[in-house]
Amino acid sequence: MTDHIGTDCAFAAVLATALRDGSELLSKRWYERIAERVDIDAEQLFPSDGLRVDIPVLIAGIADYIESPVKEIAADSLVIAKAMALGALRFRQGFDVYEILKEFELLGSILFSYVARVRDDSVPCDDGRLLLCGHRLFRALALIQQATVVHFIRLGDDVRREREERLRSFNRSVSHEIKNQIGTVVGAGEALLMMPEGASVDRDQMLQVIVRNARLMQHTIENLVSLARSDNDARQHHHLQLAVAAREAARQMRENSRVAHVDIRVEAMPEVEVNAAAVELCVTNYLSNAIKYADPKKPNRYVVITGSVERGPAGGREVVVRVRDNGLGVPPEKRRSLFQPFYRAHDERAARAEGTGLGLSIVSETVASLGGRAWAEFPGSGSVFAFSLPYRRIQTGDAA
Repeated sequence: MTDHIGTDCAFAAVLATALRDGSELLSKRWYERIAERVDIDAEQLFPSDGLRVDIPVLIAGIADYIESPVKEIAADSLVIAKAMALGALRFRQGFDVYEILKEFELLGSILFSYVARVRDDSVPCDDGRLLLCGHRLFRALALIQQATVVHFIRLGDDVRREREERLRSFNRSVSHEIKNQIGTVVGAGEALLMMPEGASVDRDQMLQVIVRNARLMQHTIENLVSLARSDNDARQHHHLQLAVAAREAARQMRENSRVAHVDIRVEAMPEVEVNAAAVELCVTNYLSNAIKYADPKKPNRYVVITGSVERGPAGGREVVVRVRDNGLGVPPEKRRSLFQPFYRAHDERAARAEGTGLGLSIVSETVASLGGRAWAEFPGSGSVFAFSLPYRRIQTGDAA
C-alpha cells in the first residue's frame, strides 16, 4: 500500500536527506536510550563487529521509503536482513519480546522528534503532507520491527521445539528407568514369596533390593514433582531475593548435611531478585550431590554457596550461583557427561550413594527454560557446580 504523495514532495526529500546525514547521531542516541533501561554496556548492545556499525542502515532504509514510498521495504532487502540480525542478537542476549518492542518505541520517539525539528528548520510543509510523511515513517518502522520480532520468535520456537524433543526423550528415559525398577521390585518380591523357610541371608538380600529400588523410584518422582512445581512457579513469576532463596535451599538440606557431617555455608549475595522455585530446585540438587559425595577421609567437610553478577558469554549480565565443596571431585574422563540424564560419575567410588542420576539434568533443563545455563568447574580439589540466570533490567519503569 502506498500514499498519494509523489516522489517530488520537497519536504519528503529534505527529511530523507536529514535522516541519512544524521543516522550516526540518531543511532548513538538510540544506543544511549536503550542502555539506560538494561544492564548491558552500549558496546555489547550493538557489538562493534556486528550491528552497531549496521544500525544506520535501518535509518537509511526508513529515509529511502519516506523519499520514495513506491519502493516498499522488501523482504529480501538489506534493511530487513539487518532487522533480522538484530532479532538474532537480542535472542542470544536473552531479551524478551517486550524489551524489543520497547527498543523500537524508543527509536520511534527519537525519529519523530527529529522529524519535527527538521520541519521547523526546512522548507514549508503543510500539515497534510507532514502527516503523510509521518505515516511513511511509522510504516517503515513497523516493517522493520516486525522483521526483528518475527525472527526473534522464530528462533525461540526452534529452541522450544528442540527442548520439547529433549523433554520427550527425557520422559522416555525416566519411564524406562522406573519400569526397570518396578520390574526389579516385583522380581525380588516374587523371589521372597518362593523362598523356603529359614533362608534368612537370601531374604535380607531381596529386601535390600526392594528397598533400594523403591527409594530410587521415590527420588525420581520427587525430582519430577519439583521440576513440575518449578515450571508452574516460573509462569507465575514468583521472585525473591537471591540470598533468601539460597538460605531456604540450605535449610531444606540441613538434616542431610547434619547426618553426613557436612557444613553448609551461604556467603554474601548480590541484592537481586530471582525465580525462587528455580533457584531452590537447582541449589538443593547441587547440595544433595555435594553431601552425597563428601570425602569421608576429610575431617572438615563443607559446602559453600556463593552468588555474583557477572558478564555472560553473550555480553549480557548473569546472576551466577556456585556451590563449591571439598568432596571427592569428578574424574576428568567423566566430566563431559555430568548433565546427561541418569549419568553417575561415582558408581565405583561411591557405590553406597543412593541416587537416580537425574538431578544435574533437571538443573540443566530448569535453567535453560529460563534462559540460563548450568556447568561445572574443577579447582585443585573438590568441585564447583554452577548455574546462571539472565540479569538485565536495572529499572522497571516504562519511561521512554
